[in-house]
Amino acid sequence: MLTHLNKDGEAVMVDVGEKNVTTRTARAYARIKMKKETLEMLLSADLKKGDGLGTARVAGIMGGKKTSELIPLCHNIPIDKIAVDFEKEDDAHLAVYSFTKCTYKTGIEMEALTAVSVAALTIYDMCKAVDRGMVIEEIKLLEKTGGKSDYKNEG
Repeated sequence: MLTHLNKDGEAVMVDVGEKNVTTRTARAYARIKMKKETLEMLLSADLKKGDGLGTARVAGIMGGKKTSELIPLCHNIPIDKIAVDFEKEDDAHLAVYSFTKCTYKTGIEMEALTAVSVAALTIYDMCKAVDRGMVIEEIKLLEKTGGKSDYKNEG
């Protein structure tokens, strides 16, 4: 059952008023493919626009904080933490990871997903002068804890 649709199929915001406040966390992942030279420039902070990873980290955090303004039916929740990190996977791929945490009545998965999405888009923006062929290949939730159930992406 989709929680954001009423009996008539219309979009609605979920009522979380009766839910218990618990600590909730989420981790998300994005993967960006680029030229080897682009990745080297990004990792060595040798871009004309400046520190691409530092800029993307701040953008991801800011994006996560703005999730309820971007995704129409998301609740505006009190966020305890958002962290964004990067890892070189190979000569052509950069991984973007986020960790989010809140103590509230509803989860923080969308904030984790928004954080990696905005960070990945910012990397594209920072590097597009040298590599317009970059591809954001994947965005996914890795895990979530708290609330009624935990989830771990096994794929």
